[in-house]
Parts: sequence; C-alpha cells; structure tokens
Amino acid sequence: MKDAFIHTARKAFHQALITDGIISVDVDDVASNADKDNPDSKAISAHILKAMGRPLIQKKLSGQSLGSKFEKACLVFVETTFPKLGHLRPGTWLVTHPRGKFKNGIAVTEQYAHLADLTEACLQLPQLAAMIGQDYLISPDIMILRDPEEDDVINSKGIMVDDSVARLASLRKRNGGKAIFHASISCKFTMRSDRAQNSRSEALNLIRNRKGRVPHVAVVTAEPLPSRLASLALGTGDLDFVYHIALPELRAAVDAIGSADSKECLNIMVDGKRLRDISDLPLDLAV
Repeated sequence: MKDAFIHTARKAFHQALITDGIISVDVDDVASNADKDNPDSKAISAHILKAMGRPLIQKKLSGQSLGSKFEKACLVFVETTFPKLGHLRPGTWLVTHPRGKFKNGIAVTEQYAHLADLTEACLQLPQLAAMIGQDYLISPDIMILRDPEEDDVINSKGIMVDDSVARLASLRKRNGGKAIFHASISCKFTMRSDRAQNSRSEALNLIRNRKGRVPHVAVVTAEPLPSRLASLALGTGDLDFVYHIALPELRAAVDAIGSADSKECLNIMVDGKRLRDISDLPLDLAV
C-alpha cells in the first residue's frame, strides 16, 4: 500500500535533517540535539537517531547555522504539506519567513499593521520608546499568511456581499486590508529555559497586541529531554501546541531507557494535549 502523503513528507523532513547535518553525531557519538553533559539527553537522542536513520559524523554546526538550517527544514515541511489541505482550509496561502518583502515580520499583516505606526512614533519620540518598549514587534521563524479574497470568489456560490454590507471585513480584498496572519511557528532546535521563555514572550505579544483574530501559535523542536519540553509544553494559554520532530520515536526511546519521571512527564504532555508530532502540524493549521 502506498504511504500517506504526510508520512512521506515526514520521512523526507527527517532525511533532510540528517543530510544537511542538522541532526548529526560527533566523534564521541553524541547527537547534535543532545546535551553532552546530560546522560539522559545523550541516551534518548541516540535512541531516536537509530529510528530516524544514519546521521553524519561531524563537528556540530555553530548555533546560528544550526538554527537557520533547522528553520529552513521546518519551512520546507510546512510548504510541502499545508497547501495540500486546501480542500479542508480553502484560501490563497503563503508560507514564508520574515525576510525581504516580509522583513518587518508581523507588522506587514492585518492584525498587527498598527505596530508599524507605533514603531514609527517611537522613532520620532524616543521618550515614548522608553515608556512602552519595542519587544512587541516580533519576527516569527515561519509565517503563514492568507490573502484577502476578491468579491467574485466570495460570491461564487451566490451573492453573499455587495456595496451595502461587510465593508470592514478583513477577508474582503476590496476593503483594502493586508494579508491575514494565520499562523506563527517558532523553531527551537533544542529547548533550554531561556529559549522556552522567549517563545512564551513571543506568544503573549501576539495575543495581547493584535487587532482581530489570534493566529495559530506553535513551536517545533528536536529537544530530547521530556523535562525540558515540559518547560514550554505544560501550561495553557500561550501556545496552541509544541510539536516534536519525532514524537513516536521519542516515546519509544523514553519507554525503553527513560526514568519513571521522564515517562510520566512525557505522558502528561501527550495525554494532556500539549505535545504533538510534526506530522500533526499541517492538519492543526487547517483548523
């Protein structure tokens, strides 16, 4: 039987992580996503790698290079999968990152365009910047945007709108709105307490500073330690979900060699609907 499309895309994602040296092992057989000073982290990541494939033996990439390549691999996975679900989530979609045309991040979108005006005001009045700060203007690693629709599309099943109604709706292109910010995806190759806090801060900024609907807010990570995943996954209100690059493989590793506390922690996150696999992300984005 032919493999499901998302199953194939997931395998290709894992292979890209290995081929591009994102997931690798050094001469001491320590995986690049492991904490070399933590025995549990090294053991769990090694177990996961056995299931994913044969990694390159090389010196771990620098932090900046590793992060950039991981973001790119995640971007390709989302670009490959989410648009295929147009029958579940119709629309004109763009999966991108804050570069070039979108270098100003969330400020180019309908819900957050007012932040660009606030930034300009802060440039004109430095004392205003000192009072309110500028941490609100973030640039997610991956942005999913939806273009507003022409009236011909909205009215394709019958006359739904005309000049008398829906003059402010963001979805209607003739109202002059910007692209609608559908989802923010943060890519954290490994998870330390400072990175978890950074992701939470970004999520809270998206929630507090929008005008309109809150976008999906997700984090993708390759962190092998359940306790570190819990620093971000546990709790409610900030993020939709945390997505692991290889959750079934992680669960198998923890079941085989993890401590009782690690098993319990991982089960709480999965059963409590806080931690999911990367293959769940495209369907969750279609909700």
